[in-house]
Amino acid sequence: MANSKLLVGDMPVDGWVDRFAPARLRPYLKLMRLDRPIGTWLLLLPCWWSIAMASPGGWPEWGLMALFGVGAIVMRGAGCTVNDLADRNFDGKVERTAARPIPSGAVTVFGALAFLGLELLIGLLVLIQLNTFTIMLGVASLALVGTYPFMKRITYWPQAWLGLTFNFGALMGWAAVQGELHPAAVVMYIAGLFWTLGYDTIYAHQDKEDDIIIGVKSAALKLGERTVPFLFLTYAVTSTLLILAGWLAGQGWPFYPLALLACGQLLWQAVDVDIHNGPDCLRKFKSNRYFGWMFLAAIIVGQATGAGPA
Repeated sequence: MANSKLLVGDMPVDGWVDRFAPARLRPYLKLMRLDRPIGTWLLLLPCWWSIAMASPGGWPEWGLMALFGVGAIVMRGAGCTVNDLADRNFDGKVERTAARPIPSGAVTVFGALAFLGLELLIGLLVLIQLNTFTIMLGVASLALVGTYPFMKRITYWPQAWLGLTFNFGALMGWAAVQGELHPAAVVMYIAGLFWTLGYDTIYAHQDKEDDIIIGVKSAALKLGERTVPFLFLTYAVTSTLLILAGWLAGQGWPFYPLALLACGQLLWQAVDVDIHNGPDCLRKFKSNRYFGWMFLAAIIVGQATGAGPA
């Protein structure tokens, strides 16, 4: 087994952070989940979809793609830091999360708050490289980032709030290219909401027993055995809206078969997932990066052959 797959709870042990990062930095890099990049991909890919679909001339603006990449890393890290601060009294009671930096004592609350300030500062430095409208959207998104960790105490649908938060890049990416929004970007944002409802409900099935014990809510607990039909519904809506976004953006004909091929990955998740098997739920959740990459490829090819947004 590769070292990077050794875990204590959900924390990688003897991965690249443990082997290469300075000892004093390791708990902070783990706090921002730098050794678990799937969350960064799920945050970044809607940004890249939107940038690629809004970019004229067939190819996305690579400098903008890189800038959003840096932004996704630090803002996903900031979101994880806020989440772990909010959940510090719960995480120590759950076997899967007890080894995280704050409940394990590797990072103090003060240290986490100071690190959060640094993450937000870097995020601000990235944001101010963009146009004024995009900066306004980025500032607005902070309300979602800051309140998401508390939704599991209020509603059985924190996955919906995560969807609103994680897919905000579908709006920001378009705005960064065009300086305004377009119906295609709005439709893509809504599609991302349904995508997140699907994949994060799968993820939540890993924690349902612990969630009952500590008294927090999730779509996995609400749906139970109805989860798979729910996945068929949410992924069908996701697929329909993403293809609609491509049509609104004037994508060329190759976009459509490639997009349908990508959506087949979502269908596979719904068909094959075992909601009673935690490791399988984690594998299905992580597989969404393949869907995201496939859909990005469909956009790039479609943009190169299409008329562009009206």
